Amino acid sequence: MFVDRVARDPFAPPSRVRVRVDGTAAGFPLGLFSNRIRRMALADFLARQVQHAIRRSRSAAGSGHSGQIRIDAGGQEALERTAVRIAGDEHGPRFVEARVEVGLPAAGRRILGHRAADLLAAELPRIARQALVFGSLPEGAPGSFVDAIENQEHLRSELRARRLVAFVADGALLPRAHGATQLPLREEGVVPFESPSHLRVTLPLLHPGDGPPEVSGMGIAEGVTLIVGGGFHGKSTLLQALARSVVPHVPGDGREWVATRTDAVTIRAEEGRAVSSVDVSPFIRELPGGRPTTAFTTENASGSTSQAASIVEALEAGSRLLLMDEDTSATNLMIRDARMQALVAREAEPIVALLDRVRELFEAHGVSTVLVMGGSGDYLDAADTVIQLADYRPREVTALARAVAGEYPTRRAPETGAAGFLRRVRHPDPRSFDASGRKGKPRIRAARRDLLLYGEEELDLRAVDQIFDESQTRAAGYAMELASRESTARPVGELLDALETRLDEAGLESLTAAGRAGLHPGRLARPRRYEIAAAMNRLRRGRFRSRSAG
Repeated sequence: MFVDRVARDPFAPPSRVRVRVDGTAAGFPLGLFSNRIRRMALADFLARQVQHAIRRSRSAAGSGHSGQIRIDAGGQEALERTAVRIAGDEHGPRFVEARVEVGLPAAGRRILGHRAADLLAAELPRIARQALVFGSLPEGAPGSFVDAIENQEHLRSELRARRLVAFVADGALLPRAHGATQLPLREEGVVPFESPSHLRVTLPLLHPGDGPPEVSGMGIAEGVTLIVGGGFHGKSTLLQALARSVVPHVPGDGREWVATRTDAVTIRAEEGRAVSSVDVSPFIRELPGGRPTTAFTTENASGSTSQAASIVEALEAGSRLLLMDEDTSATNLMIRDARMQALVAREAEPIVALLDRVRELFEAHGVSTVLVMGGSGDYLDAADTVIQLADYRPREVTALARAVAGEYPTRRAPETGAAGFLRRVRHPDPRSFDASGRKGKPRIRAARRDLLLYGEEELDLRAVDQIFDESQTRAAGYAMELASRESTARPVGELLDALETRLDEAGLESLTAAGRAGLHPGRLARPRRYEIAAAMNRLRRGRFRSRSAG
């Protein structure tokens, strides 16, 4: 056991402790962590086992955090975390280590020595024996969990070669119990997903177990896909499942056989956000007074300019799959119908609607779009695939949609004349991303999943839907701080490439000073490059310099 940091008093953040089991004593077969995915999955599984063991442990009451033992075990998503470290190579495991937080038992501000000794010298070893020793775990459970996670990642890896952007297996359970949880809805009458026959594809499994060697379900092809249907019939539920399935889910979640390409980014309007030097000219030709929009900067973006900026920022970060719901979009960026075109002349409207660019995004730049659309039939003309949801049951209605579009033609005129995409690059100003607080030391704290305290600023991440965990928020903050110290004013894309390489090679531990010193690195879970970029783009004092890509 290593005590890396001791709390100043019972009301301060708990002490950081690492509990390590020698590799021989732990006894984990080499095959359970033989590659990066399996190592991540086993670590995730063991963190959950530690959490179960903690819940069964004796508690010591007292003031502040007295007697509390915590580990960052996560929710329904399986993520790379710092909670458990598995050290080893092709010869076998060297050790397995759980990183926990411990509240030393106390009365007032006095440590209760005998209780503390029992917690450290008896309770933590008991938890380690129960959760970090292979022979103490339920028979077959570690292998089943690891195989399930690797199966999901294998499905995700199959998508691009098959020109698919997402896959939803037959039998998947997509609805959640309620709006404040990601736990599956278990009520009687929940409708399992069943693919329309015309969209059904079959993908191979790496680990079929006792079942078939493959899984069948709905494949969503590259291009422009509309998800349509009446209200409360499952459109947004399907889109949310796609958005969250850029990472694997734990067995039993209901979405463990849903896979979305890892470059998918959810886009929404975000009125009031800050924007720095973003080229929104593909959607906003110019502002009143002839002001250019190639390096658009504002402290208070409108719904349309914020959504336009988010699209361009996602492309800049490398996304080639955009997910949008009309309920959370700016109407005037999505569509300008024939009547509004007749009333407001083209010369008086600077906005070019996404409807007029969505085909170009795919055909010229390979950017696919999945849109939930319940109110605008004009998008039928742009769609490659149309999926209708009724009572949570999907139907493929592309041919019918084209017939309807032919019978009821839109009278709107396509609007062009805006600039092309990806014509400019941005370089972050490292000084503007300094995380120093009033005392001159970095101040990075995740108050909750959608709120990051960075330096003296509260960074609002409510619109970044694909941050799933508070520990990802914290890691995104440390990644920003690292970039501010090591950046040489590289373009955003290159900076994100460098961060990904660092995380791949040195791990999440490398984001914090404690982790780099081999100590408990804190509660971190790996965010994708797109969420790191989203955090950078929403820092109000963050500044970027824009130049031509040529």
